[in-house]
Amino acid sequence: MKEKLTIGRYEIVDLPELGMYNIESKIDTGAETSVLHCEDFEIIEKEGHRFINCHIKPHLEEEEILTLTFPVHRERVVKSSFGQTETRHIFLTKIRMFDQLFDIKLSLRDRSSMSYPMLLGRNFISGKFLVDVSKKGLARNSF
Repeated sequence: MKEKLTIGRYEIVDLPELGMYNIESKIDTGAETSVLHCEDFEIIEKEGHRFINCHIKPHLEEEEILTLTFPVHRERVVKSSFGQTETRHIFLTKIRMFDQLFDIKLSLRDRSSMSYPMLLGRNFISGKFLVDVSKKGLARNSF
């Protein structure tokens, strides 16, 4: 059995396939799905395939907005912490932590009212990491 890496309650991560680096992320073992902040998005169809076209602000305090398009991996109905249900569109990408790349499934949501633009949920954390809530910034990349 591979030893699990320890992460803190907040981590700085990279999403290299999206060109996003040093993203502040909150670790949330109560959330099933990982979420990335986006200003807005639309689902488009091209040649029989569904794609997400979105505008993402990698750092909430900065003005830079990226326009990205990626294939929809699947759609899922989730219940928010407020008890409301909504359809989330999931896409696949890579996340860099501890100078290692991991596969991650992400959904998109407007997190502009939240402190962190990204939330890492238990589907990603499970089997790979242990969470030490007394720590933060353990998974920082060296480059």
